[in-house]
Amino acid sequence: MKLILTQEVTGLGAPGDVVEVKAGYGRNYLIPRGFGVIATKGGEKQIEQIKRARAVRGARDLDHAKQIAAALQGLKVQHAARAGADGRLFGSVTAGDIVAAVGAAGGPELDKRRIETDGHIKSTGSHAISVRIHEDVVGSFNLEVVASK
Repeated sequence: MKLILTQEVTGLGAPGDVVEVKAGYGRNYLIPRGFGVIATKGGEKQIEQIKRARAVRGARDLDHAKQIAAALQGLKVQHAARAGADGRLFGSVTAGDIVAAVGAAGGPELDKRRIETDGHIKSTGSHAISVRIHEDVVGSFNLEVVASK
């Protein structure tokens, strides 16, 4: 199934890209969530429109993205979560929790869909977090998960 992406999908492409995906993935996930539309002849005009808008925003947003990445680099982010005696959390730290912790630490406002972790955060300690701010810019910081009292 050929789709035109309307939003960035990690591992698949950026807005305006024409991608070939399995029918179920496109029909059940991408289209209902508004991440893509079926590629048709009329859709080619949409592609050009999306790419023009992306090019204008891209030049303007690249400098801003670099500023956000620089702000994240030196940021000390800490999140308190309920944990057992051995340091295992009751549940896990979500992307929403990470965004809230960055905001509480005085960092920039982030989109939780752009947060990338190595896996589920289910223990206390220091964890490396990366944020795809722009298609060419990735910011990173360490999240310190501590047991709440």
